Amino acid sequence: MVEYRPQSSHWGVFRAAARSGGVDVLPDPHDPEPSALLRNIPAAVRPDARVTVPHVRRRWLERGPGADDARGADEHVPVSWERALDLVAGELDRVRREHGNRAIYGGSYGWASAGRFHHAQSQVHRFLNCVGGYTRSVNTYSLGASPVVLRHVLGDDSAIYSPTTLGVLAEHTELFVCFGGIPLKNAQVSSGGISRHETGGLLRAARSRGARFVLVGPLRDDVEAELGARWLAPVPGTDTALMLALAHVLLDEGLHDEEFLRRYCVGADVFADYVLGRSDGVAKDPAWAERICQVPAAEIAGLAREMARSRALISLSWSLQRAPRGEQPIWAGVALACLLGQIGLPGGGFGHGYGAMGGIGTGVLPYPVPTLPQGANPVPDFIPVARVADMLLHPGEEFDYDGQRLTYPDVRLVYWSGGNPFHHHQDLTRLRRAFARAETVVVHDPFWTATTRHADVVLPATTALERDDIGAARLDPALVAMHRVVEPVGQARDDYRMFTGLAERLGVAAEFTEGRDERAWLEHLYETWRAALDPRHRPEADFARFWRDGRLDLPDRVTEHVVYADFRADPDAHPLGTPSGRIELHSGTVASFGYPDCPGHPVWLPPEDGPEPLHLVANNPATRLHSQLDHGDRSAESKVRGREPVRINPVDAAARGIRDGDVVRLRNARGSCLAGARISDAVRPGVVQLATGAWFDPSAPDVATCVHGNPNVLTTDTGTSRLAQGCTGQLARVELERHTGPVPPVRAHDGDPALG
Repeated sequence: MVEYRPQSSHWGVFRAAARSGGVDVLPDPHDPEPSALLRNIPAAVRPDARVTVPHVRRRWLERGPGADDARGADEHVPVSWERALDLVAGELDRVRREHGNRAIYGGSYGWASAGRFHHAQSQVHRFLNCVGGYTRSVNTYSLGASPVVLRHVLGDDSAIYSPTTLGVLAEHTELFVCFGGIPLKNAQVSSGGISRHETGGLLRAARSRGARFVLVGPLRDDVEAELGARWLAPVPGTDTALMLALAHVLLDEGLHDEEFLRRYCVGADVFADYVLGRSDGVAKDPAWAERICQVPAAEIAGLAREMARSRALISLSWSLQRAPRGEQPIWAGVALACLLGQIGLPGGGFGHGYGAMGGIGTGVLPYPVPTLPQGANPVPDFIPVARVADMLLHPGEEFDYDGQRLTYPDVRLVYWSGGNPFHHHQDLTRLRRAFARAETVVVHDPFWTATTRHADVVLPATTALERDDIGAARLDPALVAMHRVVEPVGQARDDYRMFTGLAERLGVAAEFTEGRDERAWLEHLYETWRAALDPRHRPEADFARFWRDGRLDLPDRVTEHVVYADFRADPDAHPLGTPSGRIELHSGTVASFGYPDCPGHPVWLPPEDGPEPLHLVANNPATRLHSQLDHGDRSAESKVRGREPVRINPVDAAARGIRDGDVVRLRNARGSCLAGARISDAVRPGVVQLATGAWFDPSAPDVATCVHGNPNVLTTDTGTSRLAQGCTGQLARVELERHTGPVPPVRAHDGDPALG
């Protein structure tokens, strides 16, 4: 009899059973809209693309640590676990003795598993803290600019993960103005797991009640067709100009809420002077915006008036701030909501990230979930996460971040577990140069990704299907007992076992393990969490019962919440965390930093465009999470002749002689890639869309920088501004042409460690 065991993933709760050569996966029957991404999961335990034994790069093994341009092209040779762990422990000890722990960069991105114990980021940080600390990163590639600017404007970034819930919007919102859309493809996933996909149903409920939707963005399907959205398609990267023009109409026609501005905001006069042109002589009216955005002035003015007479929700996607000057559309969106005066009202105000993850806006638990303690990091050095190439290429150089003048540490050892920077980072040619500068790169990974191919020591990690764990997230109402489904593939080990071996060699095993094995840790995390909960929320089930049942439905999830309602009711009793206690439409703090690329209030800063004629939108994929399981069935079936699909408007395709299904080449000054053409009128003319996540494949550099379709060979490795230094990978300028030469094979998934 086949035994299906409970499991959780970032794209859904499911049950899985071992079968000959793989696993069967069944969606959770309680999930109203299970994600098709579950179809990628069986690929996790297939031997293709898996790292099955420890490997060491040949030149590093022969010559020892040091900068080396051969990373990514050199041969990797298999070694025993004992030798691999001895080499890593010896190198960690050498670097910390000779250069200090700030010379160790602990890179991880946290998406490797929904499990809270086998959470790669927590494991690597806990271990490195035990051996003296490490240089860390702050913020994320998804959210680099927003948390920083919102802390200055609103006092914290709680509006990101605890916005007004979608249930409230479904009942009260009359008009959704969706800058960047509410893309349900992104709502398939949620960090830490998702047991119920609810976003689509709640938005459809709003539509059924009579809510109207306006999509502002270059891709028509960033709001699902059932919602009947009116489509405004500005030039990519011009949302701030459009918002300022909407603000101009409200101010010029007296449609703004003067009382709200007076009672709840500071700096409204400075912002108004700028919008109306009193401070710089340029009125940011709809005619001005039309020249920038290519949206008719009459449509802009009409939308502003419609917003003023409606209970309106301004929805700001995460994509808006993943571009140069990404702080500006977020700040301008908040300012626009302030002019309407509906912040703190049910169904009004603004939201940031609806559709960005499945849990955003569906509800939040009023208590924490079990997590692995990471300990304290004694090393003060940090970088914004998207500045890793700068750090490696320019040690000792100063840089600005949020009012601070910091210095890039001289990192000698890069330790990466649970992430793939060759997916997240921009300008991969530059990133390869940066990785070449390190003395040693150690990577834990189940797969031969581009990151493992650029490593000196590769330690094969298990996937969630090969270990026991607990799946949990603050945005989800279920705690899942993640039972091992299959034995580890090859010689793969979980991160905890690897770090235990290293901790034993470095004399910190007792501190790292606290005397517990995997099962003891799971029970400890569960029971410690349960004991610390308020009795109102505490579950009756002990660990044994929880593990036997496979799932615990968590009580008291908050699904009816209006962000800033308390502040609106009494701003004196419930002030914001800003210096004024109010919403800062002009921030004296930010202004004092003197950053030309992020002054003290929202402004339009024209992009520094390249000469290429097309705008590239490099957004999240619909067929996988980031680059995870790119070789899975759901991801593979979307490819065109084995390559990532690029969508092109029919007008642009015809002008270039491109037909649906052609292999095409995208290029600019930074690099080039091959992709498969898909012709679609859902893409604005002058725009091409190529999702991120195709595994970087530089195996035919004479043809293209990447032959698989990774857009990060085209995007720019620059920060959003000196304020946040966030990722700018959403947009680039490119040319696109039909590829007429021989088409090289895609080798990214073939398991060969040396690609080129």
